[in-house]
Amino acid sequence: MIPLGGVGEIGKNMLAIEQGDDIVVVDAGLMFPDEEMLGIDLVIPDISYLRQNKAKVRGIILTHAHEDHMGALPYVLRDLPDVPIYGTKLTLGLMRTKLREHKLADKVNANEITPGTPFQVGPFECDSYYVCHSIPDAVGLTIETRYGTIVHSGDWKFDHTPVDGKQTDFARLSEIAAHGVLLLLSDSTRAEVAGYTQSERHVGDLLDTIMSRAPGRVITTTFASNISRIKQIVDVAAAWGRRTAIIGRSMENYTRTARELGYLVFPEGTLIHPKEIDKLPDHELCIITTGSQGEPTSALSRMALGDHRHVAVKEGDTVVMSATPIPGNEELVSRTVDNLFKLGAEVIYDAGVRPHVSGHASQEELKLLLNILRPKYFIPVHGEYRMLVRHARIAIDLGVAPGNAFVITNGDSVEIDERGARLGEKVASGVVYVDGLGVGDISQSVMRDRWSIGSDGIFLVVLTIERQTGKVLSGPDIVTKGFVPEEDATDIVERTKQRILDGLGEAQTGEHLAELATLRDSIHNSVTAYLYERTKRRPMVLPVIMQV
Repeated sequence: MIPLGGVGEIGKNMLAIEQGDDIVVVDAGLMFPDEEMLGIDLVIPDISYLRQNKAKVRGIILTHAHEDHMGALPYVLRDLPDVPIYGTKLTLGLMRTKLREHKLADKVNANEITPGTPFQVGPFECDSYYVCHSIPDAVGLTIETRYGTIVHSGDWKFDHTPVDGKQTDFARLSEIAAHGVLLLLSDSTRAEVAGYTQSERHVGDLLDTIMSRAPGRVITTTFASNISRIKQIVDVAAAWGRRTAIIGRSMENYTRTARELGYLVFPEGTLIHPKEIDKLPDHELCIITTGSQGEPTSALSRMALGDHRHVAVKEGDTVVMSATPIPGNEELVSRTVDNLFKLGAEVIYDAGVRPHVSGHASQEELKLLLNILRPKYFIPVHGEYRMLVRHARIAIDLGVAPGNAFVITNGDSVEIDERGARLGEKVASGVVYVDGLGVGDISQSVMRDRWSIGSDGIFLVVLTIERQTGKVLSGPDIVTKGFVPEEDATDIVERTKQRILDGLGEAQTGEHLAELATLRDSIHNSVTAYLYERTKRRPMVLPVIMQV
């Protein structure tokens, strides 16, 4: 078992299971960048190990269609174009919607699976079972190995009243347990939270209260892939005589796909086109939109800035944040909420009152799954390191031997054979940055440069010298950005110019002219030292020397 993402972090879930000359991969997710990743659009797992073992990879199984489990596929398929993909009907449908944006939808080898019906991935005999999560058609997996059954929980919770009526399959879990479980890999996202996770139907009750009191339009934002939440919003709005407009490219695409596949059924006449918003009275209107994470280009963020073509937020509107901010996005969400309040809207965003419940199991549910399956070995996955530790302790409390619970991070491996389980060799892992059209071309050194420029600014030195004599023909000219205010820079710039000229004179004494690289280093070092001496700041110093 080799996690390439999703352990020690939230997001970019990916696990490789290797037996002999065969590898099956579970999930291929992405992670959204944090505020330190300047200019980065997405973060995906480093799949160097899979590229090196391309001939061994028999397939990728998707547990469900959330971005943190499926979002890296367009980039993974560039390196593994012929690898079959396995998933349930809705998962594959939403996957194709995503791949269509990358012009890969017609090239993927997609294989639909049905929970309870075994399927083969290379030599691995696999099966799946329904789990409750915040998207329909989510599954847990069983994978048969020569040493026993591996169970991968996917993302799950025990919801006895799910919106789509499909509970986590307790009967199937009992069958799996009856045959014995070698290893359980289980979701740890809420391993720190005591008790049980509330049912998704609780969201409907909160929405009902909000709709009954809202004097004007109700604008609700949630994840585009949260199909169950979208259905509840539309149904509750219809019960209060409101018609609903769905806004946001990703939400429109996901909703369209889910409707085409029969996973979203709305009463006739409940949906309207965004162009019809101005034709209805405010108290008869509901809007569902993207932007729950405060993304700058999302529909809600543009509404909050008064820059959306269909919706101008105004006094009397009620804006509902029906999602929890992903760690790192809190500042973006707060900024959006502030802007909405400035426009006169009432915003429901506080954790205690917003209509949102998690799709992940809390401690009592984690205990119940462990008690049902009684695995010999246990690996907590899908969580930050402290969550993995808490989950492993729960497993040990419930009877897993302390030496059989493994808390690992990306790139670690756990080996199992007839002698038992142990930690194996570490493999290449890490993050790959997606920046525009570039995938993996942004290194840590580039990120450090961005941080340096962003924190202390840039100091550009340009001069022209004669090739034969080394004489300065023009310059040094200095351009600064983000360093000090222009009015304060004059004295520093003039003194820096003199320091450069003095340094050049010293570097070029004697019979031989200094090499260009030596001159650049000399200018860089002297300027850096002088600027730090004067300002205690370290801008990025870039010497540019031209020879004529």
